[in-house]
Amino acid sequence: MRNIDSEDTIVAVSTPIGESGIGIVRLSGANALKIADEIFVSRDNKRPSGFKTYTTHYGHAVLKIKLQGPRAKSQKVIDEVILTVMRAPKSYTREDIVEINCHGGIQAVKKVLELVIKLGARVAEPGEFTKRAFLNGRIDLAQAEAVLDVIRSKTEGSLKVAMSQLEGELSKKIDEIREDVISIAAEIEASIDFPDEGLETADKTRLTKRAKDVLKKQRLLVDTYGEGMVLREGVLAIICGKPNVGKSSLMNLLLKRDRVIVSPIPGTTRDAVEEIINLKGLPIRLVDTAGIIETEDLLNKEGVKRSKKYLELADIVLLMLDGSANIGKADEDIIMLVKHKKKVVIINKTDLANRIDDKTIKRLFKNDKLVRVSVDKKHNIALLENTIAETVWKGGFSQGEGAIVSNARHKELLDKSLENMLSVKGALEEGLSPELIAVDLKEAIYNLGLIIGKSVSEDILDRIFEQFCIGK
Repeated sequence: MRNIDSEDTIVAVSTPIGESGIGIVRLSGANALKIADEIFVSRDNKRPSGFKTYTTHYGHAVLKIKLQGPRAKSQKVIDEVILTVMRAPKSYTREDIVEINCHGGIQAVKKVLELVIKLGARVAEPGEFTKRAFLNGRIDLAQAEAVLDVIRSKTEGSLKVAMSQLEGELSKKIDEIREDVISIAAEIEASIDFPDEGLETADKTRLTKRAKDVLKKQRLLVDTYGEGMVLREGVLAIICGKPNVGKSSLMNLLLKRDRVIVSPIPGTTRDAVEEIINLKGLPIRLVDTAGIIETEDLLNKEGVKRSKKYLELADIVLLMLDGSANIGKADEDIIMLVKHKKKVVIINKTDLANRIDDKTIKRLFKNDKLVRVSVDKKHNIALLENTIAETVWKGGFSQGEGAIVSNARHKELLDKSLENMLSVKGALEEGLSPELIAVDLKEAIYNLGLIIGKSVSEDILDRIFEQFCIGK
């Protein structure tokens, strides 16, 4: 974010550009109501600066035109609008906010935006409305980041995590840990200030126990990161197998629409096809890959090469086998390729003859989940969906409730603070000097503060808020 004046009144279009029912032009800042007075004409000719907060008014956005004579004025109607007033400090940014609901066409929104800029507002930087909410103390930094996660949520699970963070669940836990560390640091600093008294053995034992309690809380939070990332970013699930085992048909069935071309001709799918599905509240990045088989065809070779690359990245593999045929060399090659991957084995075509016996299954897939399905007859698909979800979670999850770490920045800082506290614990146990212990405590306090914005630089803020869309 470039060097900007936080005292400016900012404006942005807060809805996607294009044809829609409504397009919202949002203003925030000290002159928001003054600018609204200049462009809005209500039915009763009252001015927005006189409107009560949290009220909505019908009228027109107009361009005022000076005619001849010192006081002579006329006006040109730009659009029929609804104007909403939210006064400071009870607004999103804790500044005066005006939202102008125009018709959603490009020209109407553009004309209103241009007029507002002409009257002194500045176009907002990406995320500047939320940045102002943070700088003005309405939300902390972790909550500000959660705003973006709410916008990007793809499933109920990812929305729950984002809303939990936006409501301050994570921030409360981080703040609690930080206060514990500050309390320990205060005692250590006191022993430095009064060296004659020093740290008694009883004090060291007590402070060591408190450091261990902090470490326990930190580890509990860090351990939620795997679940948080799954809910936030989704799971990369790769459907793989030799040609013509039903991969594309399964993809279409899980998507509940015909996304991939299905054909009895082997090699129809030559490139990976990726889509996102909501599976039991999980965002799943589902990829249908080209059948993996030895081939001389250049296009098929490239498809197989890409399939293998996807398999390397996969969080979970959906390995498909044709249950109506014996397991051959091509199948065994693929089985070896995904041997160490988390996977669900899917034996398809159960409506036909069963040629894969239990003895073979136990030999090849001793520790893997296995589901027999008929994609053609839509048999056992619900069971397959449940099995995929269970395999991802390995026995359950909290469905996004409570304090969960889902942001890589937060995880990195938590890890650093945990390392600091491990050093503190070790130093206390070894009886090292309070000065050395104080350094790690200060680092831990700083790193925890970076998560919620109690110690943060402008560069970090820029990196966070530049990810936002303009208008939020």
